[in-house]
Amino acid sequence: MARNKEGLLLLLDVSPSMHILLPEIEKVCSMLIQKKLIYGKSDEVGIVLFGAEDTENELTKEVGGYEHVVVLRHIKVVDGDMIEALQKLPLGTAPGDFLDAIVVGMDMMIKKYGPTNKGKKRLCLLTNPLYGIKEPYEGSKEDQIDTIATQMNSYGMKLDCVIVRSKLTGDEDKRTRDENELLLNRFSERTRGKMVYVESPTSLLGALRTRNITPVTVFRGDLELSPKMKIKVWVYKKTSEEKFPTLKKYSDKAPPTDRFATHEIKVDYEYKRVEDPNKVVPPQNKGLKVIAMDLK
Repeated sequence: MARNKEGLLLLLDVSPSMHILLPEIEKVCSMLIQKKLIYGKSDEVGIVLFGAEDTENELTKEVGGYEHVVVLRHIKVVDGDMIEALQKLPLGTAPGDFLDAIVVGMDMMIKKYGPTNKGKKRLCLLTNPLYGIKEPYEGSKEDQIDTIATQMNSYGMKLDCVIVRSKLTGDEDKRTRDENELLLNRFSERTRGKMVYVESPTSLLGALRTRNITPVTVFRGDLELSPKMKIKVWVYKKTSEEKFPTLKKYSDKAPPTDRFATHEIKVDYEYKRVEDPNKVVPPQNKGLKVIAMDLK
């Protein structure tokens, strides 16, 4: 993965506490993939579900545990199949353990990119943290968070958290949610990630970021207040227009059953004299331009 590309892993909570929001999550995540297909078509994306009824991930097979975590799509270059996979997310039946999902996601990132890859690697967790995480075998939950965050930092990963706040049914739910939010905040701080709270389906639209853009200065110089007083100033753009990328020519002449069709259009130019249309002349002696297109 190149330095300016991103590896993104979506960790989606499908437990019962999220059922009412799943249709909106499907739409928002699909929009995210669609934007990447246009503006970041070389980015790589994977999808992990937790709180699911089934269990399907490599860590369960290798070491056991990590139940109710399903790898819906392995990390690969974005394509239309990912949009289809997000159209109907399964309704989970188990409590969602976000820490299990994070560890599975971290393991996928390490196996995919290794320790030397310098591209941007980001895990994006979307959850309603009403279920407690399992107690660690040793130490406290905070110690466990710190250990995992240190490992993520060593591989250049960040964790962004989108926390859905639904109505609570009792004091126990509030205590569990408050504890989980403190743990996730600790996680985000130690991996230089961001934490966003949403309270409605509409607010989900701005919660998932398509990509990170490093700010660039438009001016660096001195702000002169008087002949004897100058201040160094850097000016950044607050907003800028994002233009639609230039699209390549596309041919639909190939049969739909041809799996090896490239759909490319190759353009060749020839120059001929008006007086002698059958004779090709060099470009420097330009005559009549003839365009030949090869459709594949």
